Amino acid sequence: MSVETIIKMTDPEGSDYKTDEAKWQALLRRDKTADGHFFFSVATTGVYCRPSCGARQPRRENVAFHSTPVDAEAAGFRPCKRCKPTETPTWHERTKLVADACRFIEDAETAPPLADVAAQVGLSPYHFHRVFKEITGVTPKAYATSHRAKNVKGSLKESRTVTEAIYDAGYNTNSRFYENAQGILGMTPKEYRAGGAGKTIRYAIATCSLGFILVGATEKGVCTIQLGDDRTALEAALIGEFPGATLEEASTTLKAWVSTAIAMIEDGKAPPADLPLDIRGTAFQQKVWSALREIPAGETKSYKDVAEAIGAPEAVRAVARACASNRIAVAIPCHRVVRSDGALSGYRWGVERKRALLEKESA
Repeated sequence: MSVETIIKMTDPEGSDYKTDEAKWQALLRRDKTADGHFFFSVATTGVYCRPSCGARQPRRENVAFHSTPVDAEAAGFRPCKRCKPTETPTWHERTKLVADACRFIEDAETAPPLADVAAQVGLSPYHFHRVFKEITGVTPKAYATSHRAKNVKGSLKESRTVTEAIYDAGYNTNSRFYENAQGILGMTPKEYRAGGAGKTIRYAIATCSLGFILVGATEKGVCTIQLGDDRTALEAALIGEFPGATLEEASTTLKAWVSTAIAMIEDGKAPPADLPLDIRGTAFQQKVWSALREIPAGETKSYKDVAEAIGAPEAVRAVARACASNRIAVAIPCHRVVRSDGALSGYRWGVERKRALLEKESA
């Protein structure tokens, strides 16, 4: 989760709650991240609340929405004594604090010690560590590592040498970066800098009930499973991700993995435990993708359920973004994640494919 995202959570101007339906859905899931963006009143009780209020949920026909407490009171409603909508939400205070900490981490030349970041925002290291992880879903150290990794990815494209890029990104020594490079990049820094040059990615394309399926693999394992309507578009997307890699169409050698992927689609089968995956992502994304693989076929979880499963109950939006960033369809079953009301939300390969996968698994 970037500092820009955290700031947006506290900024009503950047609200995602622009329609009454979006506000109603936030009310139903008691979304703490919606607090401050709007308020709702209940005609039968005469009170107004913040979206996360824990009181009994009202009927839709009795609810009206207001931009501010002043608007609600002007309409004749009084503040709820349970959620105290006129007070600053504690969650928003913590979010602003974490945003300040993220700026401090990002502005530092090297990753600052936990004690220094905690002191910057006026908390004890223990309390700060807990609050930071609650809001972002990752530890301060993992955030700093992910931020520097992002800088490395940009610098590797621009710097004259890999060493220069490493130091530009805030790593004190080459060895510290190389210890983590495989998990961050999925390949060595030189290979990433060259768009995958030196890497061989074998791929195969087949057809299934959902259209075309592309399975790509490195020597480590499956690195992508993509679905689409057009064979050429799938190949172009693979080239765009690894423009410097050697791409080999290898239908025969990947036959077993392609068959496995198709079986997961057609029969709703779980991926075999020994299916090797070469997954690249941030520490937070890795946690989310691991949790997705724990959802049994035929079942669904909400984004909030997944956030709670990884120990980051407030990071619902970040979980949704991690699902959208997944490049390995069906083997990392992001299609099993739905909205809190059970409705299907966006899916990288199309909502209709998501619906079809869920129907096959529940049959």
